[in-house]
Amino acid sequence: MLHEMKVSGITIDPTSNSPIVILKAIHVDQALPIWIGILEATAIATELENVRLARPMTHDLFVNFLDVLKIAISKVEVCDLRDNTFYARIHFSSNSQSYNIDARPSDAIALALRANCPIFVDDKVLEKSAHLDQEPEAFDKSEEGKKWKEYLEKLSPDQFGKYKM
Repeated sequence: MLHEMKVSGITIDPTSNSPIVILKAIHVDQALPIWIGILEATAIATELENVRLARPMTHDLFVNFLDVLKIAISKVEVCDLRDNTFYARIHFSSNSQSYNIDARPSDAIALALRANCPIFVDDKVLEKSAHLDQEPEAFDKSEEGKKWKEYLEKLSPDQFGKYKM
């Protein structure tokens, strides 16, 4: 069974300094933390806060490309959790055809926010996440990654508006 969720906010793991996106179920009292990269956290945070940049970011470009081709993102689904790695699928529709592709949950979530489509999580992911080792994916250690990490760390909770944790 799929559970519809919304992005509740983004926080930083105090142990690893990795960003975590928090999904909360709409119809039941359940939450799912997903450790993500710095750049993906920035993409999600800018959309949550309706920040419009002078030039499109990668997720904006992708949605713009789909619009030109008249392809809609119908939903995204966090569909599996294996070896502490979350998996997602992005579902598309065009005319009478449907497609879906594999994606990282962070990218799927960033696109879902931009396309204003629902986010779903499979039951088995919620069950498996209860037994997660809590070892997050390593964050980007490049110079660019460090700059984004510093940027996110300097954000105050007030800057996340209604999405603050």
